[in-house]
Amino acid sequence: MNFNKAEFYASYGRFDQIPDCEKPEVAFSGRSNVGKSSLINKIFNRKNLARVSSVPGKTATINFYTVDDIYLADLPGYGYAKVSKSDKKRWSGLIEGYLTSDRDIALVMQLVDMRHPPSADDLQMIDFLIEREQPFVIIFTKADKLSKRQREERMAGFANEIPYFDSIETIEFSSVTGEGADKIRAVIEEATAFENE
Repeated sequence: MNFNKAEFYASYGRFDQIPDCEKPEVAFSGRSNVGKSSLINKIFNRKNLARVSSVPGKTATINFYTVDDIYLADLPGYGYAKVSKSDKKRWSGLIEGYLTSDRDIALVMQLVDMRHPPSADDLQMIDFLIEREQPFVIIFTKADKLSKRQREERMAGFANEIPYFDSIETIEFSSVTGEGADKIRAVIEEATAFENE
């Protein structure tokens, strides 16, 4: 897969606007400001493929990107307080509509900020993915912000905080150093390879 050839495809603000699924999809999920846009830019070696905002909750749409024979879906960040109730309802409808549809979602990349215990929204999303038997990987972002000892402590903490932690594949990632980027690319290729055969 040529990750350098990724292109922005389209944005949708409501689930009923999204066209039918044509290719395997990999979705990126996580709370506002967890670093989804930075991760997408890093794995595709682009500075501005996904727009990075300093304002949490800026992505209020599902943004689709295309690379080779797959789509990548950047889901709106959840859990940001300073958003109107109607916006929150639309976002949750968008996320839930997408994840419960019959689309060919090969994999969900669930992003969690490595510096903190998972939020209630993170745990709700992880439970939801487990219940639906949806293949997913947890990516711990902002790994460069912690010392080696702090990282070990947080990973030990996650083992107690996240259900079925031992059975879930996890990747420690930094958009600053690029740590974990190759592993993420490999996981995407592996998850979508058999679907494209």
